[in-house]
Amino acid sequence: MISKTYLLTALAMLAFAGNSLLCRVALRDTSIDPATFTLLRLVAGAGVLWLMVRMRAKADSCAGSWRGALALFAYAAAFSYAYVQLDAGAGALLLFAAVQLSMIAWGMLKGERLAPTQVAGMLLATAGVAALLLPGARTPPMTASVLMMVSGIAWGAYSLMGKGKPNPLATTAGNFIRATPIATVMCLAAAATLRWDATGALYAVASGALTSGIGYAIWYAALPGLSAVQGASVQLSVPLLTALAGSLLLGENLTGRTLVAGIAILGGIALVLSTRRQV
Repeated sequence: MISKTYLLTALAMLAFAGNSLLCRVALRDTSIDPATFTLLRLVAGAGVLWLMVRMRAKADSCAGSWRGALALFAYAAAFSYAYVQLDAGAGALLLFAAVQLSMIAWGMLKGERLAPTQVAGMLLATAGVAALLLPGARTPPMTASVLMMVSGIAWGAYSLMGKGKPNPLATTAGNFIRATPIATVMCLAAAATLRWDATGALYAVASGALTSGIGYAIWYAALPGLSAVQGASVQLSVPLLTALAGSLLLGENLTGRTLVAGIAILGGIALVLSTRRQV
């Protein structure tokens, strides 16, 4: 049972890293635009998740909410527009930092108190983000960086909305389905800038169907075998996997600044997650 959980966890982390790689290569190497990519990703994800929900039990139905769908759409749209300029590794690092730090900050606003080691971890992670964005020859583009952090905050909000839901797969399916018409409106508003590309469309469908839809299903199957801290901590591997894959598969440069900032961000968040929060 433990080995099955570890295998599912590893596959889920690879899928999450794959999202960044597919989006980056599509928007860097093909002619597809971010709005079209986002719509196709959501449509493909909605289709696969709906099928999975229907296959699991006839009594199941897609759940979710329009509020959750808006958060999901904001994450997916900002994610796509950010990857027009960001390298896969830097983008994943900023996304992950924004997700975790926003969720930790929300917990503090709700009355959770941090231990001294957790405060140190928060400061270290924040310093890592600042170091990554300091002006320099290899600084990630600021607009794209801000968009990726907005994407991470939206995903953090989406995760908080879904916390404790009895059927997370059905909830995610319902939110993907609701997010599709929102993305359609975005595409209609951006009609003058839309660009079709068959290869880019394939990447978008793969991102939605495989690394999003099936990836989330695998992750939900793994979660029952993981503690809350294990589930949060194992996601520290995603930016590292993305950066390594981006270097090997996409030819992206791993700069010293990115490595140092990544160590600070991931190390700081690990400190926060490794200590029991006080209430």
